[in-house]
Order: sequence, then C-alpha cells, then structure tokens
Amino acid sequence: MSMPGIDTLTLIVSTLARGALTAAQVALGAGLLAASLGLLLALAVVFVRQRLLQLTIAAYVEWMRNVPALAHLFVLYFGLASVGVRLSPLTAAVIGLGLVGAAVLCEVFAAGLSCLHAGQREAALAVGLTPAQALRSVLLPQMLRVTLPSLGNYASQLVKDTSIASAIAAPEVMFYARNLVTSTFETPLIYLTAMLLYAAMVLPISWAFARLERRTAGGVR
Repeated sequence: MSMPGIDTLTLIVSTLARGALTAAQVALGAGLLAASLGLLLALAVVFVRQRLLQLTIAAYVEWMRNVPALAHLFVLYFGLASVGVRLSPLTAAVIGLGLVGAAVLCEVFAAGLSCLHAGQREAALAVGLTPAQALRSVLLPQMLRVTLPSLGNYASQLVKDTSIASAIAAPEVMFYARNLVTSTFETPLIYLTAMLLYAAMVLPISWAFARLERRTAGGVR
C-alpha cells in the first residue's frame, strides 16, 4: 500500500479542520440554546406549582430524551421543508440538538436547585433581596457548582453528537470525511484524522470542567 502524498494529507487535514470549526459552531449554538431553555424549564419545575405546566414540561423532557436526536433533525430539516418552512442544515442542527439538550439540562438544573436548602432562599429574601436577586446571587451560583460534573459530561457529549448533523448535510467533520473517502479512498487515514479532531475538541472541554470542579471545591487557587 502506497503512502498518501503530502498534497493528499494537506487536503484531508485542511478539509476536516474546516468541518471541525463548523462542528464547534453548532455545539456552541446548541449548547447556548440548551442551557437557556433548560434553565427556564428547571425554574418552572422547581418554583411554579402549576400541575398542567409540570405535566407539559415532563412530557417534553420524556419525548426529547427518548426519541433519537437524529429523528428530531430529520423533522426539522426535511419535515418542515415539506410544509414550506426551509431551515439551513446548520440552523436545523443547532435547533434540534439544542432542544434535545434543553430536556437533558432541565433535569440537571432542576436536580441542582432541588438539592439546595430552602432556607437559603428564605434568608436571602429576609435580608431584602428580591426573588430575582436571590436567584441570581445566591441560588444559581450554588446550583452551577453542584451541576458542574453533569454539565461537563453534557458539553463533551454535545461536541460528539454534532457528527449526526452530517445526515442533513451540515458541513461538519463526518460530512467532509465521507466526501473525502469517495474522492481519495484514504479511508483509514481520513477517519483517524476525524477521530483526532474530535478528541482535540472534547479533551480541552473535559479538562476545563475538571479544573473548574477543583477550583470550586477549593482544591486549586
């Protein structure tokens, strides 16, 4: 078996690196949507005692978590197009992964809020803080510290999940990898490079969250 030339290696690395940039953009957009919506849902679960709302959120969480993310992407990209609503592959990927992530983070945030002692909120209100100030200054910082391990796992998984966006032609790593295989036939090299790129994105996230956990626990100054 002949070794690939330098031009082929350059093509593979540069093309997949372009896909990695797109994957990072999708992960960032989906993560922001998931965190924002997930936090709103968690706050409703913990603080709004309205049965219909609770049942609706529970149904949403169960549906999004038990249906494959790829199916949600297909509905957003192909299903909406059939009724005249056309989303770009990147938009569909961000929305789809973000909505799935919101269901995951809703449970994470709700668990984090529920484990905080109720007296902390009462004490914050007693010293003159408004409910919003008590939430922002007292409850949310503690909740984030408690949920850091789960958030780190979610962030790492989200980057890897961007690979399914290739199924709707989003130009991320695996989309370019498949195209390169058909044009260069360097299958092992291409997929090994793709694996290394995913690792290069995921490992710093894992290390960053691990460091944050140590800092918030007082282990690192």
